[in-house]
Amino acid sequence: MKKTMFLSLALMTLLLACESQKEKPEATTETGGEWISLFNGENLDGWFVRGKAKWEVVDGVLTGVDGMGHIYADPVLSDLEVKGMFKVSEGGNSGFYFRCNPPQDNPDGFPRGYEAQISNSGDAFTGWLWKPGEPTGPAKELITKDNEWFSMRIKAVGDHIQIWVNDQLMTDYRDSEYTKGHFAIQGHNEGMTIEAKELYYRDLSQ
Repeated sequence: MKKTMFLSLALMTLLLACESQKEKPEATTETGGEWISLFNGENLDGWFVRGKAKWEVVDGVLTGVDGMGHIYADPVLSDLEVKGMFKVSEGGNSGFYFRCNPPQDNPDGFPRGYEAQISNSGDAFTGWLWKPGEPTGPAKELITKDNEWFSMRIKAVGDHIQIWVNDQLMTDYRDSEYTKGHFAIQGHNEGMTIEAKELYYRDLSQ
């Protein structure tokens, strides 16, 4: 009888341990240090501009208008996680870049690095992973709309790249071409507006 009770208790303890282990999130989502602010909500300190798009801070929001150009954040990272809130105007085409750098032969040109697409039209829509001029990693579905705020989070560790839109994992892809660089936001065409706020990052290489 005692042996049976002991075996039952041991089995129950093992099952509870397994359930507890299942409930734990992936370690990589909880490690990497504290989030660091990328944008102070007041001015463009910590950023530099390339191209023709015009950038300013309006009511605490980083805003880009009119023409092709990019605004780069100062930090240079390899393994990283970054998140923010974004809104693009009707017909707008933008993107949030990571591990990117201005091209040496044309600093005002498209960054050399990865881009998480921000666009609510076309086949390669918000959440797609792009490389320069090339849609690369497909997003599952379009869930964003023009003139509405949405959240985006990007995680890049080694060749593993993941993009979440409104807390839904949209893109899970592996690519090793670009390993280190800045964050950047794109202005793409005349008449459009891209807005960003609540921008934070953390360095996962430490």
